[in-house]
Amino acid sequence: MEFITSSDGAPIACWRHGNGAPLLLVHGTTGDHSTWTSVLTGLQQHFTVWTMDRRGRGHSGDTDGYTLQRECEDVAAVVDAIGGGVNLLGHSFGGLCALEVALLTANINKLMVYEPSISLTGSGWSAALEARLQALLDKGEREESLLLFFRDLLKTPDQELAALRLSPNWPVRIAAAHTILRELQSIDRYIFSPQRFQALHNPVLLLIGGDSHPRRYATAEMLRQSLPDNRIGILPGQQHSAMRTAPELFVQHVLEFLKITQ
Repeated sequence: MEFITSSDGAPIACWRHGNGAPLLLVHGTTGDHSTWTSVLTGLQQHFTVWTMDRRGRGHSGDTDGYTLQRECEDVAAVVDAIGGGVNLLGHSFGGLCALEVALLTANINKLMVYEPSISLTGSGWSAALEARLQALLDKGEREESLLLFFRDLLKTPDQELAALRLSPNWPVRIAAAHTILRELQSIDRYIFSPQRFQALHNPVLLLIGGDSHPRRYATAEMLRQSLPDNRIGILPGQQHSAMRTAPELFVQHVLEFLKITQ
């Protein structure tokens, strides 16, 4: 583990594995660097794989005055510290960060975003749900707030939620429960502007689960029409967490996009 200091002084914990061209993986809401454990073996055979704990969780620090901009500056700081042409892959909220980071640094080679959290339209987000989540957090019921996020907002299938609760990093997710609301509020305020990305010439892979909610497809289609150089990669039979539910398939899509053959 090593620490990279972000622009506002927050220490961001990072890990590196393997050898080769750099590949940075950015996890989503409630996750940490262990989100990627199941795909590390397949990826580190070909790349120097970097993982990180986003601010406010795991081994990373935090500062007052949270904003999405600071999250993106954290990732940009890691990219710039790695240096050179970094391949960047972000999942969910980490995918949103990855898109924005592509506008903050010239050190990115190829970009991969797996169902980035661009919009909560049609997801069930509401003021009432926000109030329920806040009430649970205020009472210290962190696991219940986490279950509310997965069950009521993400509509995670029962069997997948059961697998999540049995996974080694479920305690990590509980510990990061206080970060859920601030990230959801950031997503709710975020407006994707195609004009800002017109000059983005990095090749982009838009990953989406074959069985994911239609709103995920709507987001992917919006990005397909907005980003100058992109392609869509569909993960058959998967939803929002293929790196855990189908790691070999996930790795295959990443390697194909990065022109690596096994």
